Amino acid sequence: MIQFDQVHKTFTGGVHAVKGVSLQVKRGECCVLLGTSGAGKSTLLRMVNGLTEPTSGTISVAGQVVDRRSMLSIRRQVGTVHQRFNLSPRLSVLDNVLCGALCRVGTVRSLLRLFPLALKRKACELLAQVGLDESQLDRRAADLSGGQQQRVAIARAFMSDPILILADEPVASLDPSTSRRVLDLLRTTCQHHGTTILCTLHQVDLARTFADRIVAMAHGQVIFDGTGESLTDEVEQSIYAAAAKQETKSTSEATADAVMRRPSPLEVTCD
Repeated sequence: MIQFDQVHKTFTGGVHAVKGVSLQVKRGECCVLLGTSGAGKSTLLRMVNGLTEPTSGTISVAGQVVDRRSMLSIRRQVGTVHQRFNLSPRLSVLDNVLCGALCRVGTVRSLLRLFPLALKRKACELLAQVGLDESQLDRRAADLSGGQQQRVAIARAFMSDPILILADEPVASLDPSTSRRVLDLLRTTCQHHGTTILCTLHQVDLARTFADRIVAMAHGQVIFDGTGESLTDEVEQSIYAAAAKQETKSTSEATADAVMRRPSPLEVTCD
């Protein structure tokens, strides 16, 4: 389904966020990219739908190389679940879900809310699948709880019948109990539709229960690739030890650089 082949990403300023990642995510698999902030997992995820371009290497989705020529075609096949939901707070639950069909009806008809009846029925079916009944359809998104908003976002992501769902820290804004329910719902919905999931998380316990496969990253590199069962406490410690070591190194280098830039006493003059 997804193929990463020696993917590198270096940002302006020299930050090497992803370093030679090669891996394959199978069709129907629920794969979690695990790691601390700055590990490179979100950068890797964003390169799948072209929000970030790799510096070198290639990425393929369903056999199609991700580049500027294929971008429109790939984005039509990929649904996204965001960390902060990305709903329109003033729109109703139903209208927010229907916005997931923009690629089918166009921006103008969407702004005028001229959605075909078939799409409205589909939106209602998807909302029912994520546990929101008809009484919720006309509620403003702003009036929903965080867990309910994420359910709406999941339903919206499936409006385009995606073959792949990208979820970037989808439960970061939710409490632990709600996080588990939302992740279980996302996995169940993807299984129902036969959809592949590539998801970023930083919580090891959630990754163990949610993922078929865990790919752990630290300072831009893959340092673990396996099942939740094989991610032992020792492996977990090594993941975060590697991240802590890199953070300490970066801090030390920054401090040393600051010291080197500081003028010597001989360079300081008095008026």
